[in-house]
Amino acid sequence: MPPASSRPRRVDLLGIRAALPTPVRAVLDDYEHHLALERGLSPHTVRAYLGDAVSLLGHVLGMEAGPSGTLVVADGEQGALGNLRDVGLDLAELRGWLAAQLAAGASRTTMARRAAAVRTFTAWAYRREHLAVDPGARLVSPVRHRTLPSVLRQDQAAELMRVSETGAQQLDPVALRDHALLELLYATGIRVSELCGLDVDDIDLSGRLLRVMGKGSKERSVPFGVPAAAAMRNWLDHGRLTLARKDSPPAVWLGTRGGRLQPASVRRIVHDAVGAVSGAPDVGPHGLRHSAATHLLEGGADLRSVQELLGHATLSTTQLYTHVTVERLKAIHDRTHPRSR
Repeated sequence: MPPASSRPRRVDLLGIRAALPTPVRAVLDDYEHHLALERGLSPHTVRAYLGDAVSLLGHVLGMEAGPSGTLVVADGEQGALGNLRDVGLDLAELRGWLAAQLAAGASRTTMARRAAAVRTFTAWAYRREHLAVDPGARLVSPVRHRTLPSVLRQDQAAELMRVSETGAQQLDPVALRDHALLELLYATGIRVSELCGLDVDDIDLSGRLLRVMGKGSKERSVPFGVPAAAAMRNWLDHGRLTLARKDSPPAVWLGTRGGRLQPASVRRIVHDAVGAVSGAPDVGPHGLRHSAATHLLEGGADLRSVQELLGHATLSTTQLYTHVTVERLKAIHDRTHPRSR
């Protein structure tokens, strides 16, 4: 564990937001409404975007967390501010805020995310005429260092499914659920939030398709294979009926008390199941998502198709997996080109 002095200091964002001048708080309220209702972002994403905007404004107005965690406000006539234009939000302040994030121990990936978040905020504020110019348009952020997380090999994924299927053969409802859950995560590569949000009507077993509500409330259809369909049918016909209560929601996945299964429970299930596979890296639901994408590309799928399956907004996100296609192309070249050797 790093020494306390090297850890990023927790900032009281709620305290900063409450201490901001009333007109500025009104702008943030409007921004929150825009993110949640107009763009349809998840509550977690809304909190992250809003938190970065609050942190930026707090920095510009001289608000920071004191040594005891209390809010320290620099001297000034903050109460006299009439609107966001009076704050003095310019490119130099944006760069100063990023420099403060770096000094507090933020990683390059975190810095890139926060820079993108404040660019979103200033662009929105400019469009709404809260700012005369958009200072974020000229803000350059560090290039994030992106690495592929640990993934299962294909034989490890097969062993994971074999082990979980063995447990489900006794028709225990929880074992049936966990096996179907693992099969579906690996078969489709959907996010854990998308998995937990599935309702029974979202499953087409005969067509082997899921209707998934992804980020930004974007709906997509995702196919799955025969083993996942068989595991899902067993769960829905036997296991789910046992766990369901009179007041249970229409969720596909239910906990032992009949409520909708939560992402934290799914993460525990996946970690425990992968732990039973000898030599497998410790991966959670997101690791199964990465494994599915990697194995699709190893099997010959193109990046554009994988992008559609995973629900990535841009192809650049899917290109995280291009190392797989490069290795496959090298192998094909070595095997087929007359001058490869």
